Amino acid sequence: MEVYVDATTLIALGDAGHLAFLENFDGQCVVPETVAAEVTTQPATTRVEALIEGDADGEGGPASRQEASEIPQTHIDTARDILGESDSNGDIEIIASVLWVRDRGDVVAVVSDDRRVRTVAGDFGATVTGTVGVVVRAVHEGLTGEEAKSIVREIDSRGLHLTGELRDTAFDLIDEAADADSGG
Repeated sequence: MEVYVDATTLIALGDAGHLAFLENFDGQCVVPETVAAEVTTQPATTRVEALIEGDADGEGGPASRQEASEIPQTHIDTARDILGESDSNGDIEIIASVLWVRDRGDVVAVVSDDRRVRTVAGDFGATVTGTVGVVVRAVHEGLTGEEAKSIVREIDSRGLHLTGELRDTAFDLIDEAADADSGG
């Protein structure tokens, strides 16, 4: 499975130092070139590069970079039409990638906090989640509920800006995940 990660999630997790949570997915995380270019804040930019490029010893990172030239132009044109945009951007590349992967018959997922991207990707058969979903997944992988809530608060304070309702929903999902993993 290919897991396409949008800038919103890369910035939120990157600024807070929790990009490693993306490694909890069963598949290869892919960061389109234009998405990586949209991550312009520090320390997220440096951390995203490390996620893609790996360490100083030349070890590749857990995510791969996708060049725009790898995506068939017909899929980019279709994504532009669907999203109603003429300029290339990360949203177009993510939707074009979903179309491309779907046409190959492979499984695809998208991690984004952009409602429009999530809706369109889901309509084309992608599994979708957002930053909160990444944190909830980390609970399933061993993070405690309290640690996860602390991380959600940290991400919120660094710029994700959750509404009170969304924060409550996030905490409920974390509690459910923690209860399920503790057998309770």
